[in-house]
Amino acid sequence: MDRKGRAQEKALCTEEAVQVLQVSYVQAGGQGAKRTWKDLYYLSEVPGAVRETQLVCQYIYLYIRAWRREMFGYITVNKDTLSEENKKIYQSYYCGLCQTMKSQYGRRAQMALNYDMTFLIVLLTGLYEPDSVTRDGFVCSVHPTKKRTLRTNEITEYAAAMNILLAYYNLIDDWKDDKSLTKKTYAEMLKKDFEKAKKGYPIQAKAIEDYIARLAECEKSNDTNIDAVAGLTGEMLGILFAWKQDEWQKDLKEFGCYMGKFIYIMDAYEDIGDDVKKKSYNPLIQLMHCCNNDQEKFDKSCRLMMTSMLSEAAKIFERLPILLHADIIRNVLYSGVWSKYEYIQMKKRKKHK
Repeated sequence: MDRKGRAQEKALCTEEAVQVLQVSYVQAGGQGAKRTWKDLYYLSEVPGAVRETQLVCQYIYLYIRAWRREMFGYITVNKDTLSEENKKIYQSYYCGLCQTMKSQYGRRAQMALNYDMTFLIVLLTGLYEPDSVTRDGFVCSVHPTKKRTLRTNEITEYAAAMNILLAYYNLIDDWKDDKSLTKKTYAEMLKKDFEKAKKGYPIQAKAIEDYIARLAECEKSNDTNIDAVAGLTGEMLGILFAWKQDEWQKDLKEFGCYMGKFIYIMDAYEDIGDDVKKKSYNPLIQLMHCCNNDQEKFDKSCRLMMTSMLSEAAKIFERLPILLHADIIRNVLYSGVWSKYEYIQMKKRKKHK
């Protein structure tokens, strides 16, 4: 970020501006909307020093970017190959999670919403089949002209808490790395929510905290063992996926481990170009050197690793007694998770045209 951008960001990180920061990106009109002043809540409470549309628009952009570019968000569905009925079911869990985060932690927590935890809800609901509450005809501020269906159960509250824990720890870690005032401010806003989630799930909170610390050690020592480093994400996510201590705990933990490894490798693969330019830590840089900077060979090696992780995860899923939502889960595992990869390839093709 240039000097002007940092000055503008700093100007907005005032106590009075915190009221403005409580608007989520969805409340501000969504990713494709024009982010204008009228989209904000608490307009009358904004201090005069920041009454410039340019600053507000830039802050919203930074604010959205601060969270949406986090490492989680790769486990999603492929809507093109999903039936209309399953689309509605998946969307109802997503909306249910969003509203649960709002009711449990407030509007500001909704920015932590991601598809990974929606998948966790679908997976665990398919396995345990808890009683779910369905609410039809719900209208949210993101889509005021559309009526939505909300679907929630006890797993939804668990996923909401995991969203908060992951968001807080990642924001704090990023603040330590790049000193972003945006992320620090959002982390401070989530502090009370984080404490609430941590109190309810101390084991999971400790797992995430240890993971962040161990990953930082790998970065400091420039560890190039991609399997070991990715394994840290896998170990942490495995603990989060193992919702209960029962006969399914081992399988769910192992399943989460492979999915976590996939997420880390995909994230590192996506960031490899920027990390090389910025000379930032990325364990895949060593692999690129081993491939003699042959992009095609490097791409194939990365895809092979990710395919291997997903193959193992799929084996575990197929032996679990899951019938409910099985088609949605298969859609994610065999197709949806590759959406990001295809997007990365598309960007590369455009770049080389």
